Amino acid sequence: MQRRFWKHFDFVLLVSVVVVIGLGVALIYSATLSTEANEELTERSFFRQAVLGASGIVILVLVSLLDYQIVGSMQWLLYLAAVGMLGAVAIGGHTGFGAQSWLTLGRAVQPSELAKVLLILFLAKFLADHPQQTRSLTGLVLSGAIMLLPVFLVYRQPDFGSALVFLAIWLGMMFAAGVRLGHLALLGLASATAAPVLWFSMKDYMQQRILVFLFPARDVTGISYNSRQALISIGSGGWLGKGFLHGTQSQLYFLRVRHTDYVFSVLCEELGFVGALFLLILLFVLFWRILRAASLARDDFGRLVCAGVFSMLFFQSAVNIAVNMGLLPVTGLTLPLVSYGGSSLWATLLALGLVESVVMRHKKLEFGD
Repeated sequence: MQRRFWKHFDFVLLVSVVVVIGLGVALIYSATLSTEANEELTERSFFRQAVLGASGIVILVLVSLLDYQIVGSMQWLLYLAAVGMLGAVAIGGHTGFGAQSWLTLGRAVQPSELAKVLLILFLAKFLADHPQQTRSLTGLVLSGAIMLLPVFLVYRQPDFGSALVFLAIWLGMMFAAGVRLGHLALLGLASATAAPVLWFSMKDYMQQRILVFLFPARDVTGISYNSRQALISIGSGGWLGKGFLHGTQSQLYFLRVRHTDYVFSVLCEELGFVGALFLLILLFVLFWRILRAASLARDDFGRLVCAGVFSMLFFQSAVNIAVNMGLLPVTGLTLPLVSYGGSSLWATLLALGLVESVVMRHKKLEFGD
């Protein structure tokens, strides 16, 4: 029985994940090699990322052994846990990188990353248990209202990028659940009327990022510095790049936050178009295997879990790369599995463990084998 159980484990997904993490560790090593003494990060950052990646792979495998349907039976506990963590951040969290998004639990952790996974599980179970409501306008509004509280708590940190991820997860899962596009369009039009309220609720730096993106000539404060340096990094890499550890923008500290938000620019400068294409192919394989797991799932709950994980990772990856290329305003979203950050890395690998759990159980086990 055990051999039959592991027969369905998706080793292609696992290998792609390991290679992407390995590439990320190498890029973080390069990005922090010439770190100045007054920065918090040191050359040991890449070692910490490697340890977190290795332990995260263990988490992925262990979660794959857990039946995802058992987790789904605790749907409201998962929702309360997610909201509770975000509420704790609002009350007693500390500020890092301009947002009150962190809790100190031995080390600084970012609860919003785990909350994404918990809400995927909750929403997948909620939609699977109410298939008829999903196709009605009332059900659409109800699911959106349930997601509104965690979105608000993340937005007020303020973490506009992560709030957008929560919305992307909800939209992706609603689409996978069979929501009517006309209902989504109607809700979108209704939400558009709240755009002025959203604009005036934004912090000044958020407004400036959007205005500078739309009107570059208005940038008199230098807020677009990182975006311009990222474009220089990408453009200067050419086909094959300047060579690993030889990127002038990163090694000479012209490109800031190069280990997180702009790690893709480091890749393009040092490994060129070929290196960027290699990463995109790896991400394509990863997304393909997640969608494959969704298509193999034997129930709606498993299918929607995979859809939620896909929506989360695809949105974050697409937005991060688009920001690096100057196609979107700066959002603060990192590149999953590649950028530096323990909370994001572990939460992503936890989510991928759930995908493995779904694909491993797409056929009922025959215990007589």
